[in-house]
Amino acid sequence: MAIGDHVQKGQALFADDTPVKLLAPGSGKTRTARLWAYVRDERPWAGAGHPAAWYRFSPDRKGVRPLEHLAAYEGFMHADGYAGFNELYRTGKVTEVACMAHIRRKFVDIHKAQGSAIAEEAIKRIAKLYGVEKDVRGQPPDQRINARQSRSKAIFDDLETWLHTQLTRISGKSPLAGAIRYALTRMKKLRPWLEHGFLELDNNTAERSMRPIALGRKNYLFMGSEGGGKSAAIAYTLIETAKLNGVNPQAWLTDVLGRISEHKITKLDELMPWHYAEDSA
Repeated sequence: MAIGDHVQKGQALFADDTPVKLLAPGSGKTRTARLWAYVRDERPWAGAGHPAAWYRFSPDRKGVRPLEHLAAYEGFMHADGYAGFNELYRTGKVTEVACMAHIRRKFVDIHKAQGSAIAEEAIKRIAKLYGVEKDVRGQPPDQRINARQSRSKAIFDDLETWLHTQLTRISGKSPLAGAIRYALTRMKKLRPWLEHGFLELDNNTAERSMRPIALGRKNYLFMGSEGGGKSAAIAYTLIETAKLNGVNPQAWLTDVLGRISEHKITKLDELMPWHYAEDSA
């Protein structure tokens, strides 16, 4: 759809997926399917592209799914460490960007469970990186790069060195050691963030796009069919993209449904929610 094309024209996108229940025909039982979200949001770096969220449904979580979804995409992708994305990265068209929030979360869990001083220190060091990001939010890419090179890079490099040192001082079988090894592996994939002002420190944009699905699961419980799953993905795409643009989804969709039958297919962009927002301003 047109929103999917718009998302894939961005320099970077955010990706995530979540499980949903799919009714298995004839069995009276459900199996696990997936809803995927690909989000373009350039507002943190004052980009010209309008924000949009594109959802896709699949009956499984095979790596071929994101490969199919993003066949036309070239650029950077913020994501977690899901191995299924590797097929997409191997094409050479998509560059992986890891997520600091995932790294931080592991240290937070350990600190809550054990009161670990090392985990607490890691959290404090990561907070300094987020402090810089807060200062440059909404600024253009060149200013963000300058701040990251002059302030964040030293913090990032020191954190990496410090984690290597801590790993030699604790049991390699401990949960803390596992968190440190995970952090060190993912930080290698996060370095593009230091070099490109249009990238983000984490993948929270995509994670936020999963909240409506989590809420929906409590209400509808399962998808009745694969067709129903695909329809749900379309509905989420339309509603969440409208919300990202500060548009009332019901008002926008009412307007579009009243105009689309006589609207030229070559001018679908005119029906996008950001144009409705501009017209309504």
